[in-house]
Amino acid sequence: MSLEEIRSRIAAAEEKAGRAAGATKLIAVSKVQPNERVRAVLEEGHRIFGENKVQEAAGKWPAFREEFDGIELHLIGPLQTNKARQAMELAQAIHSLDRPKLASTIARIAQEIGSCPDLFVQVNTGEEEQKAGILPADADAFVAECRGLDLPVKGLMCIPPVDEEPSLHFALLGKIAARNGLAGLSMGMSSDFESAIALGATHVRVGSAIFGERDYG
Repeated sequence: MSLEEIRSRIAAAEEKAGRAAGATKLIAVSKVQPNERVRAVLEEGHRIFGENKVQEAAGKWPAFREEFDGIELHLIGPLQTNKARQAMELAQAIHSLDRPKLASTIARIAQEIGSCPDLFVQVNTGEEEQKAGILPADADAFVAECRGLDLPVKGLMCIPPVDEEPSLHFALLGKIAARNGLAGLSMGMSSDFESAIALGATHVRVGSAIFGERDYG
């Protein structure tokens, strides 16, 4: 599917939901994609990308930034505390703030370097044991804790369970965000981003639908 088709579907979903045109940012998830595919999307004019791993992002994006202006990088995968400084230097947004230790580490580094990316708290809406994220029952307290550290929390992120109706999880995330006065909702991927937009997504994370299937070989 072409980038233009994805953009058209996003615009149609916004219109259908009665949302303003352009209310949803498209994050092109470029993890594990070869550089030539990423370059093709850059050459089409897209500038907002998502990476899962700090190491992969560090190996890819500095060179692209020398060639293309205005790149906005979002880190969307689990973040180890020992990679926090590198992540903060690379990215404009981190979508996987998911535990107090990481919050305090980011706060300390932000004080040292005088800046901090936009932050999204990852909520484990399906309460899955194997998945990262703050449990829904703990989300309000964690957001308050992050604000107490002067962290720029802009919104929430979730990854619904693969075997459940995603819109239920998008709706839950929206309720948690609303009661905490958070405008940002990072939710929706290649298979369900239109449902996410209908429920207020401000950022959708689309990879394979733009780049093609990933080769993990």
